[in-house]
Amino acid sequence: MAGANPKHRRAARIAIVQALYQMDVANAPSKAVVREFLNHRFGYSDEPGMVRADETFFEEIIEGVVVSQEAIDKKISSLLPEKWPLRRLDLTLRSLLRAAAYEMIRRPDIPALVIINEYVSIAADFFDGKEPGMVNGILDKIGKEVRGAEFGLIGESAKET
Repeated sequence: MAGANPKHRRAARIAIVQALYQMDVANAPSKAVVREFLNHRFGYSDEPGMVRADETFFEEIIEGVVVSQEAIDKKISSLLPEKWPLRRLDLTLRSLLRAAAYEMIRRPDIPALVIINEYVSIAADFFDGKEPGMVNGILDKIGKEVRGAEFGLIGESAKET
């Protein structure tokens, strides 16, 4: 989306991971969690030191992940080692991968490399181990599959997921 503020998008992405985690842990409905974040967790211009989140983007990605979760989970699962099914992943990592995969698959208006860089960076904020590399590898594979042209894979057509 033209004119999107990178700092506001970054804050929204971090909140998206947190909201998806909350929904998973508490089995909370997405609308209630979105409302909680919009009403109580995001900063406003009159709050010193607070970075505002792109609230519209936040809401769009949360609702998109909810609607597309079955397909997203299937895609992520197909890229995980057989011994590590999606249900065994850390809940934060699972939430992050769902949000990132949704953006990669359903938001062609955002460059693939921006999505990868943002979510690898967020993974590094949450994890000290190999998780950021795993996020990078999974998103790279999804990106090459659904956005081949962005990766220089000439003649490759994006596959629908």
